[in-house]
Amino acid sequence: MYAIVEIAGQQFKVEAGKKIFVHRLEAEEGKQVEFDQVLLIEDEGKITIGEPTVKDAVVEGLILDHMRGDKVIVFKKKRKKGYRVKNGHRQNFTQVEIVSINGIGSPKKAAPKKEKVVAAESIASEETVKGKKAPAKKPAKKETPVKKAPAKKVAEKKPAVKKPAKGKE
Repeated sequence: MYAIVEIAGQQFKVEAGKKIFVHRLEAEEGKQVEFDQVLLIEDEGKITIGEPTVKDAVVEGLILDHMRGDKVIVFKKKRKKGYRVKNGHRQNFTQVEIVSINGIGSPKKAAPKKEKVVAAESIASEETVKGKKAPAKKPAKKETPVKKAPAKKVAEKKPAVKKPAKGKE
């Protein structure tokens, strides 16, 4: 199971038990944090995509450490002008361990929705009212047309023209 989460303006693919580095968060080390900007959840092949976020989905994490990244050299130069600037930069990061996705792996677990059960009961009651069993409907498969890439044109090689050597005639 994994999820795509937006943290501090960036999107991260997270899994339970994994550690990620995000831009510096304001929370203290050892604190539990919740990320509610969940854009996508994949659970055993079932994918849920948010519009723009998945409703009632939460990713819980534990802040392990605040640290700084490796130094990056920023060098600017304009040739023939004598302009050269060299700067270094170290980004501040927070290491977060993902505890659970959508409450799975923790005591908080979402209750199953009752709407689906009601819908199944209404279908069963319609079949008994008619007196005979209706055939099960199969979902229609949508086939996407396959787009073919245009054929690449191969340029013909031109024969090399030999130039006479200078000075020797």
